[in-house]
Amino acid sequence: MAETVRPKATLGTGALLSIGIGGMVGGGIFAVTGLTIELTHGAAPIAFAIAGLVALLTAYSYLKLSLRYPSVGGTVEFLNRAFGPGVLTGALSILLCLSYIILLAIYAYAFGSYGAELTGGGHTALYGLASGVLILLGVLNLVGPHIVIRSENSFNVVKMLLLTAFIGVGFLLPGDWTRLAPQQWVAPLPLFAGAMVIFLNYEGFELIANAVPQAIDPQRSLRIAYLGGTAIVLLFYIAIVSVVLLHASFANIALHRDSVLSLSAQLMAGSIGRIAIIIAALTATASAINATLYGSGRLTYLIAKYGELPESFEKNIRNQPLEGMIVFVALALLMVNLIPLAAIATIGSAGFLLVFAAVNLANLKLARETGAQRSLAATGLIACILAFTALCIQVLSDPQTRWQLLILGGMIMLALLTELIYRRLSGRSIHMGRASAS
Repeated sequence: MAETVRPKATLGTGALLSIGIGGMVGGGIFAVTGLTIELTHGAAPIAFAIAGLVALLTAYSYLKLSLRYPSVGGTVEFLNRAFGPGVLTGALSILLCLSYIILLAIYAYAFGSYGAELTGGGHTALYGLASGVLILLGVLNLVGPHIVIRSENSFNVVKMLLLTAFIGVGFLLPGDWTRLAPQQWVAPLPLFAGAMVIFLNYEGFELIANAVPQAIDPQRSLRIAYLGGTAIVLLFYIAIVSVVLLHASFANIALHRDSVLSLSAQLMAGSIGRIAIIIAALTATASAINATLYGSGRLTYLIAKYGELPESFEKNIRNQPLEGMIVFVALALLMVNLIPLAAIATIGSAGFLLVFAAVNLANLKLARETGAQRSLAATGLIACILAFTALCIQVLSDPQTRWQLLILGGMIMLALLTELIYRRLSGRSIHMGRASAS
């Protein structure tokens, strides 16, 4: 198949920065802030900072690889360039898909949680709304994807304005700073492990890689988008979780773990504040679900073009590569209804840490071509490996969470076995560079 013409350069620094920040500040901050505080107590801001530093190191590798290999294939392209068309590369691409499916489940759970709070429903309403939003946005992407995508910028503006107001009001009003004191911190290993549970909140910078071929001034704009965007979100998250701790007690947070932002807003500004944050949560999570669904078909399409998924994923439905999106919705529905939020967050973060470790390794391996500092690439690789290890140790140390490692191991084995069996049965070859100019 002939290569397609490279897209025109239409994205400036602001647009790329918006893609990164919009991808990172999605539904995760609404879903797992309470979980983070439960795991790390008063050290929650430090947990977000640790996760952000690991993300910054990985963003550096993405920056260098994006400048050297601009491609809508993004992560998939980088892995193929560094490691070649082997089974491991294909398995990592499938693991990336599975990690995004987990993200969808988290976003849907957060939507259901805040929606149930608004309607006054219980767990039945939560799971009904979570399943409903996945199905509804899946159908909308099937019948009118371009209409839905045009709403993304508006959703992002509403979300960021309301969260900025939440931070501003939270710091202006008096709060209990003793909850942030070192006496309220957990030990280093639980702190580091807790930080990695919420690592998925930072994975959104990965979306910038797919937009690189459309960048107007890549040398300047990508540095600002990757590194500046991740640093901005890091500070943003620290501010949000600090405001929650200033205004909500640990006991209250434990009772409202899935909706601590609206709880804090109500304590600060009454029902008006609570409703405003619920609107922000519903907007952010619906937007994140929609963007992930829109990209899912393209992700599986690109992986299929490399020969790492069945050729059927290259086919179009209503002129869009939507077969992957349908699969994503079906699997996300199973996850959100069968697996608890804490387990979903742990497994999702672990999946992204493994993929990002491979990207850091790719940057280290290709440092001569990318012009990267080997020390930074190696530090990023080590940070991801240590983070993954700490997460697994923490999960293993608690008898109530050990079963989560079985699901994580199952997900990794599923990615490997799918690739092994598929290659043996299909006999498809890898097509390096077919997606490079798409």
